[in-house]
Amino acid sequence: MTLADRLTVARAVAAPLVVLLFAVHFDGHDYWGTALFCVAMSTDWFDGRIARRSGRTSSFGSLLDPVADKVLVLGTLVVLLDQHVFPAWMVAAIVGRELLVSGLRLAALERGVVIAARDLGKLKTWSQAVAAGVGGLAAAGVWSHSISWWFLLLAVALTWVSGLDYARSAPRVLRGRAVPAP
Repeated sequence: MTLADRLTVARAVAAPLVVLLFAVHFDGHDYWGTALFCVAMSTDWFDGRIARRSGRTSSFGSLLDPVADKVLVLGTLVVLLDQHVFPAWMVAAIVGRELLVSGLRLAALERGVVIAARDLGKLKTWSQAVAAGVGGLAAAGVWSHSISWWFLLLAVALTWVSGLDYARSAPRVLRGRAVPAP
């Protein structure tokens, strides 16, 4: 397993720990949850950079990387619902889009077509991650929950614009033809 793959695995392993830190109440738990979330999410930038720089990308890493991102970000958004940081409809809109696009990716994979991450999808992931980090700090009392609301609203918009971008390619993908890179 490459260093990049180990960073991806570490991000996936960190997800339940982040959720636990937000869910179990002790002095400063929201700060600890936010800090671990930010450290874990930063590995997404490092693992890709390391893999490309070393020329050692792997199928394992390509498959696990977006899953690790989704588990970490969505787990954090959902656990912050309990602290009333985000409206449930926003988190549900993000989760719904993620499930739909993941289903499209699986359908394409069954037809032998791999849908590569698109730039808009990467921007979407980072907008969700920033919103989750801002939400963690709102839960800690650093600022108003309304600030996190606006960050998540932007993430919801980017999430659905990105989803529509993937949906546009769905007919081609489902017929088993590769999707041209953006």
